[in-house]
Amino acid sequence: MKPFKPWQVLHLDLHNPIPDLKPNDHYQGLFLVIFWANIPLGHLELQMAQLPMFANELKNLILQSIAPSVGSHLLKTGFQGELPTHSPKTIPPKLTDVLAIEKPLELMRSHALPAESTVSVIICTRDRPHALKDCLRSLEALNPPPFEILVIDNAPSSDATYQIVAQLPNIRYVKEPQPGLSAARNRGIEESRGSIIAFTDDDVEVHPHWTAQLQQAFTDPQILAVTGLVLPTQLETESQYLFEKSFGGFGQGYRSKTFDSAFFQTMQKFGVPVWRMGAGANMAFRRSIFDKVGNFDPRLGAGRSGCSEDSELWYRILAAGGNCYYEPKAVVFHTHRSDLATLKSQMYSYMRGHVTALLIQFERYQHWGNLRRLGIALPRYYLRRTIAKLLNRSPIPAEILSAEIRGCFAGLWFYWKNRRPENNE
Repeated sequence: MKPFKPWQVLHLDLHNPIPDLKPNDHYQGLFLVIFWANIPLGHLELQMAQLPMFANELKNLILQSIAPSVGSHLLKTGFQGELPTHSPKTIPPKLTDVLAIEKPLELMRSHALPAESTVSVIICTRDRPHALKDCLRSLEALNPPPFEILVIDNAPSSDATYQIVAQLPNIRYVKEPQPGLSAARNRGIEESRGSIIAFTDDDVEVHPHWTAQLQQAFTDPQILAVTGLVLPTQLETESQYLFEKSFGGFGQGYRSKTFDSAFFQTMQKFGVPVWRMGAGANMAFRRSIFDKVGNFDPRLGAGRSGCSEDSELWYRILAAGGNCYYEPKAVVFHTHRSDLATLKSQMYSYMRGHVTALLIQFERYQHWGNLRRLGIALPRYYLRRTIAKLLNRSPIPAEILSAEIRGCFAGLWFYWKNRRPENNE
């Protein structure tokens, strides 16, 4: 097997002239993210063997890459973001419709922000002061600034996080002694005062217009929760590349998507794929929804089951008849795990949390699709993955695949031990 070579992550703003691209032998390829007026439109993945590439050739590739996104912003039919499997088919898009629009990029500029909402930003952290420092630096650059920023320090082992936040007069520090991400997020809900509550993670840097774009997404009163685009900050290591390419990363594409009651009912018998609606590193809620469906389940999330506290809450919102919306214009940049050992631990925790969430969703609603996914879809999925690995057709290391499978069984045991909500703090 060839040794891994990193991929270079670059951002290209179409306000600027399209450059010629030159090869760089340090990298295997180029992950080129394309923006216009702070709106992400798509990305290109170019092998260094394809370079040099002159501006005219690159322009043609860019046009093909961004056409679906531009169409989704400007045209009512045909360019909707694709929903997960088994959803109703959308009208096939016609790229000629985009080409017929005069100056389409100019039409995509953001409109005035709604004035009636206020945004509270909450970052939950635990013993990661160095990562948090970069996150807070990006939050201080938000334009316009949010109503408030809160750091929830979850069961810290030292005062390192407090010392960092104490130097920032516009950021409020709150210590939550009960361990677990859900406990920290619930404390953030309790302490915050905005009408919209936005969450991000301490290993994230936000785009300067992040909260503004989240705020705009809530102009539709039917939207109760919003998720956004998560892009990788770097792909310098094998684990970062594997997470982004083989595990799908956190991003859900460059076209907006509406998840409503029709989607929920269509998918219910298969197991509603709420985990494909976004990521907890980039999500926001109307404050009123917590009174309706409750806070994050304390059994879920980092420090407890491992993850899925976000998707389980989206499940409850959809079950209650609310709409969730994926808005790719709300952008954050995530630093993936840098080594295979931590990626292995991450994927174990993700599957433990996912299985726990499926059982909790069945516990709440008796929706049998959750058990169908647990008993049929997941075993089939991992059987295919195992066969692919045995045939040497999968780039995922065997120890990570094994960790995922063990995580599924651990989720069964974790739920069994914590199956009664009244036994959970």
